[in-house]
Amino acid sequence: MTDPIVAGVDGSGRSLRALVWAAHEAALRHCPLRVIHVLAPYHSYAMTDEGRATEASNWDQGVVAEATTIAQEAHPDLEVTSALPSGTPAAVLLAEAEQAHTVVLGAKGTGGFGSLLLGSVALQVVGHAVCPVVVVNHVTTGHDRIVVGADGSAHSQAALAYAFEQASLRGARLQAVHAWSHPGPHAYVSASQDAMAKEHRQALEEWLAPLRQQHPDVEAMELVPDEPPVIALARASDRADLLVVGSRGLGGFHGLALGSVSHHLLQFSQCPLAVIRPRI
Repeated sequence: MTDPIVAGVDGSGRSLRALVWAAHEAALRHCPLRVIHVLAPYHSYAMTDEGRATEASNWDQGVVAEATTIAQEAHPDLEVTSALPSGTPAAVLLAEAEQAHTVVLGAKGTGGFGSLLLGSVALQVVGHAVCPVVVVNHVTTGHDRIVVGADGSAHSQAALAYAFEQASLRGARLQAVHAWSHPGPHAYVSASQDAMAKEHRQALEEWLAPLRQQHPDVEAMELVPDEPPVIALARASDRADLLVVGSRGLGGFHGLALGSVSHHLLQFSQCPLAVIRPRI
């Protein structure tokens, strides 16, 4: 069976926008959509108050029913399944990720235990999931452009491969961004700075070359700005339908679950953000 696209929903508007993105992704890939709504911890003892338990149960089932209906109405041929597991949201979603193609989350939820709050559940899932994780904050369409950050790391190579696949799947252009910072004052535009820019562009072209051969249908453009990666990628995301980054790059300490660039882009990306790590 094809691995599903897993969408975490909690009844919030942003989680429903994430659901719509996930349903479209599943339809493009011809794979099932699995809708997950994690029951809040108080359900374990709410049965002492029968009315409260019934109300909570009806609301939770309504969240899943609404999500399923939205997905099926948008894509009538899509196979949609759902589940209402109990437990810690991050732990449940990380377990789902073990058998998923992609996990899709909204950037923020409704608040409380059942929400997918950026900074808690979403950060844990993005930092530790074995599959790609897409966090949907702003939804953009019509740009027909996928933006990907590249720095030569193993995580970056995985992000490039995913971005090329997405561009091919969606018939979109690809913009690969390799941001770098000149060590000297920016007031001096020197021959050494020009040489460094050329060196970085050549490196980016080398990273892209094998993927261009694998995906000859994808128009790939290079962007090598002399500025911090977060600024360059956040700016590029304003003209993209999807931003793709590795979970961590060349900087920072080995073993960190999430690098500083991907962490900041969870806040600043102007389009859905896919965070990728190499498959083991």
